[in-house]
Amino acid sequence: MQRNNIQQQYKISFKGQKIFIGIDVHAKNWEVAIAPEIGTVKRHSQKPSAKELFDFLEKKYPDGEYQAVYESGFSGFSTYYALKEVGIGCMVIHAADVPTTQYEEVMKTDRVDASKLARSLKAGLLKGNYILEKQAIDDRSVVRIRKTIQKQLGGYKSRVKHMLHCHGVQMPERFSRKQAHWSRPFITWLKNDVRLMSDTRVSLDLLIRQVEVLRGTLLEATLQLRRMSGEERYKRRHDLLRTIPGVGLITAMSILTEVCDVKRFHNENEFAAYLGLIPTSHSSGEKTVHGEKTFRGNKQLGPMIIEAAWIAIGKDEGLGAQYHRYKQRMEPQKAIVRIARKLSNIIFSVLKNGKEYVPHQTGI
Repeated sequence: MQRNNIQQQYKISFKGQKIFIGIDVHAKNWEVAIAPEIGTVKRHSQKPSAKELFDFLEKKYPDGEYQAVYESGFSGFSTYYALKEVGIGCMVIHAADVPTTQYEEVMKTDRVDASKLARSLKAGLLKGNYILEKQAIDDRSVVRIRKTIQKQLGGYKSRVKHMLHCHGVQMPERFSRKQAHWSRPFITWLKNDVRLMSDTRVSLDLLIRQVEVLRGTLLEATLQLRRMSGEERYKRRHDLLRTIPGVGLITAMSILTEVCDVKRFHNENEFAAYLGLIPTSHSSGEKTVHGEKTFRGNKQLGPMIIEAAWIAIGKDEGLGAQYHRYKQRMEPQKAIVRIARKLSNIIFSVLKNGKEYVPHQTGI
């Protein structure tokens, strides 16, 4: 009895201490590095289980305040929510934002990566990514999947036309304009009238069938986006974005599902940086050189805003005039990036202030 009382009296407790955890996440295992406020970094490998990690921490670092970090990757936000559910605070960061020594660059292992994350988190050097709500994750996936389907559909359409060319098939005059391609009469002609060099045309029929399947799926995804745009959580902001020239249904819903909350950006520059529409900058001594777009930024939205800028210059007199002034001293591709940056400022203002876009208020 006396021995048990002594053990309880000297029980280790980390109450009031923060325990920093770096996790290198993989599908079959986690490499974990743990750095308490006082003490050395301890490492271990385990199953990809938040519950197993929590049980380990409770045993080795009881009563501590647990804070974990991992790099964004294939697991998305599932690891974040799993850790939060068991009581472990978590941060998700971009791999490029983790301070890395030369040794860590040449000796890159899972153990080194986990230790690097734990030390950087402990030193307060990391800034976490924005965490999407669970429903927003699915909404964003719908938009992204639609884009993937659209690309796949374009690929299969090209394969059909390539096959026709390889077999010497000439299109009738009524389909000479591209607008007539893939209309209902065009598909009927493909199915009933086209003859290949071989006696059979199984290959062409398979491609046509795939085109039809993808077209149906694309239509379903587009209808889903239209339904989402009318739901309470999106309708007001969607309608505001649609007042901006060049911003249609797909662009508006892409912005809303990728950005989610525009208030997480302090100013227009931060928002433009997120879109990848800020110039690179190299400064040495008294010389500073600015380039075009940075490699960082949302890969979904950046190209989409540039595409919207091409439409906007034809619909908005102010943006159109600015584009022509830019084009007098630079290439069209560079000029349109400048317009895309102005468009990003307009988008940011509309979402932040909750007011419709009015051309003469832009000051252009």
